[in-house]
Amino acid sequence: MKNIVSFCMLSVFVSIFFSCDKSNKVDSYYCPMYCQGDSVYPHAGTCPICKMDLILLDTTSVNAAETSTVNYDSISELSIYNVTSKWIDQNKEAHILEDFKGKVLIVTMIYTRCEASCPRMVSDVRAIHDSLNNKSIRYIFVSMDPEKDTPEKLKEYAIENKMNYPEYTFLQGNLDGVREFSNILNVKYKRTSEKDFSHSNLISVFDKNGVLQFQQEGLGIDNTTLRMKVKQLL
Repeated sequence: MKNIVSFCMLSVFVSIFFSCDKSNKVDSYYCPMYCQGDSVYPHAGTCPICKMDLILLDTTSVNAAETSTVNYDSISELSIYNVTSKWIDQNKEAHILEDFKGKVLIVTMIYTRCEASCPRMVSDVRAIHDSLNNKSIRYIFVSMDPEKDTPEKLKEYAIENKMNYPEYTFLQGNLDGVREFSNILNVKYKRTSEKDFSHSNLISVFDKNGVLQFQQEGLGIDNTTLRMKVKQLL
């Protein structure tokens, strides 16, 4: 009986608390560029830094996100973690894609002998990395030339491009695994000579469950939308 009374009192308290909280609700606004991180503002207006219009914060969604639990053990049929191909990174460590589960992934395909678009795409990814400044994000480069891009070559490439850090992973697969992965990303590539490939220039964003959430196509373009999408997934 005592426990029942206590439970009833707790229920009444919770009901009163949330009814008061709802009646005293104060709107909050945030900068879409996250100029001051997660800072919020009490009134509508413009960001004092970038001057963009502030956006009303949906507290219902925020509260739901805070209280919900993401089940990383379940894998969607759309997830890249269903792919069972094996890979070797620049440190000669073996991987399957599921090893990256629980991380937001920024993924692109390159080959180290490329002298045209790949260096620009690598530079774009490095700029995204420096702007986000979050070591929980994993940046993955998959070689489309696995016969030439050995772990040793990928390690050398990582050092040359100032990407010899844990958040950067360069992967060598086999020909079938690379082709399968390129189909998932919708990256088109074709060998045009002994040395070169023609290929798509795509940067892909995957959520923590390995489901594709966003793609950016092109070189040297504004990556604001991509960065905002990544921040939403963290």
